[in-house]
Parts: sequence; structure tokens; C-alpha cells
Amino acid sequence: MVRRWWAPFLVNLLLGVPAVVPIWLVWYLLVNWPLAELGWTVREPTENDGMALWLVIVAPVVAVSGLIWWLANESLRRRTALAPRSFWLLCGLVPFLPTAALIAL
Repeated sequence: MVRRWWAPFLVNLLLGVPAVVPIWLVWYLLVNWPLAELGWTVREPTENDGMALWLVIVAPVVAVSGLIWWLANESLRRRTALAPRSFWLLCGLVPFLPTAALIAL
């Protein structure tokens, strides 16, 4: 039985390494479509094929990544002594650490 906080931390840190790809895809989609339409960002000038193709690419990648994340954490949740709120907060924020590290570099 896993009783420590570091087990979900390590699992989600490892899940965060491949999660760099779906995080980047969602960021790219947001910057070039809804945020550009609102005038908050400038669309990539060479991105003139439309965003429907990006939705076909992004949706399955994000869905599979989210499913893997949820299945790993749901099975881990039953074996940890952390409170549910603390557990899900930890599991929701830790996968962004590898992306943050890449941005900081």
C-alpha cells in the first residue's frame, strides 16, 4: 500500500514527460485559433490551411493522454493516504513541471 505523497508525485512527473506533446498541441491550437480570433495573439502567417486539420490531430492525442493520466491516477488514488483534494491537486499540477522546465530553458 502506497502511503507517501511522493509516489503520486513521481508517477505524475513521469507522465508529464510525454505530456509535453499534448500540452504543446493545445497551446498551439489556442494561440492560432480562438485567441487569434479575439485579437489577443497574432496567428502564425504560414498557418493558412485552417484549424479543422489541427482538431483532427489534437483531439485524439489529448484524449489518449488524458485517459492514460486518469487511469494511472485513479488506481493510485485508492492506494494512497492523501486526502482526495490534495491528491488531485498534486496530480493536476505536477505533469506541467517538465513543460515548465522546458520553457525555463
